[in-house]
Amino acid sequence: MDQKLIKQLEKQLEKTKKQLTKDLKSFAKKDPKIKGDWDTKFARVDIHRSDKNERADEVERYENLLPVEHTLELRLQDVEKALEKIKKGDYGKCGKCGKDIEIKRLEALPEAKLCMKCAS
Repeated sequence: MDQKLIKQLEKQLEKTKKQLTKDLKSFAKKDPKIKGDWDTKFARVDIHRSDKNERADEVERYENLLPVEHTLELRLQDVEKALEKIKKGDYGKCGKCGKDIEIKRLEALPEAKLCMKCAS
């Protein structure tokens, strides 16, 4: 694969990593015990000073953010793995069949782990 293209995709991956981290930090925090894991923050609502609706709203907000956290967390892990592969020199290889991942696929999704054939 062309080194110029790899550098371009690496730059795109770094930008995506930064944005995903920023998005996660807005409502979650890193779990210090588990590498790559994030935990959605649950607001501390004063039970004695808040009404039931306020507490229910906070629980609903928390429940709605859990799948968002999970999705962003997985994508961030994929981006970080792709960046590691670039450093190791084995970026762009399908994780299933070992063949080259199509350039068009990598341009659309630089963190792709599988070629089109294996992904479908």
